[in-house]
Amino acid sequence: MSTTMNSTKVIIPCRFSYAHIFEPNSVNGSDPKYSVSLIIDKQDKDTIAKIKKAIELAKEDGKGKWGGKIPANLKTPLRDGDIDRPDDEAYAGSYFVNANSRQAPQVVDRQVQPIIDQSEVYSGCYGRVSVTFYAYNSNGNKGVAAGLGNVQKLRDGDPLGSRANARDEFDAVDADDDFLS
Repeated sequence: MSTTMNSTKVIIPCRFSYAHIFEPNSVNGSDPKYSVSLIIDKQDKDTIAKIKKAIELAKEDGKGKWGGKIPANLKTPLRDGDIDRPDDEAYAGSYFVNANSRQAPQVVDRQVQPIIDQSEVYSGCYGRVSVTFYAYNSNGNKGVAAGLGNVQKLRDGDPLGSRANARDEFDAVDADDDFLS
């Protein structure tokens, strides 16, 4: 691990959701970006504290972009799943951060070897993501954003989303069965 870590960079252990880490995704016609929503258990007090500290440092760094002071209505990336996504079971009892980048992240396994098979990393699996928090002032919007760094998959999890598993939908069929009549 690097010994010269940026003070606004945090390695976040989390569950991946809305994972677009191999192909960039466009939202509402915006420029395509690589992105992932990081679901963080509220019990992980250490990680939450590191994220909050990095956001505060990014706010201090942003004063130059915001006329020398921190705006009162500043948008920040750490959100409460119980409040912002009350109907999504995956976000219950969790915080989340939406991180994105125009550049593709490196995606690695537990041994830090590149993951080539894109189906191995999906919304619902668990891992760690490097995120750099930074200030922005764009088109009248001011805030702190989460820049997507690299992604490490640590273990599988139940897939999120509406996609069903084929084994749950179909029974095996013998070659002699005429299932189309």
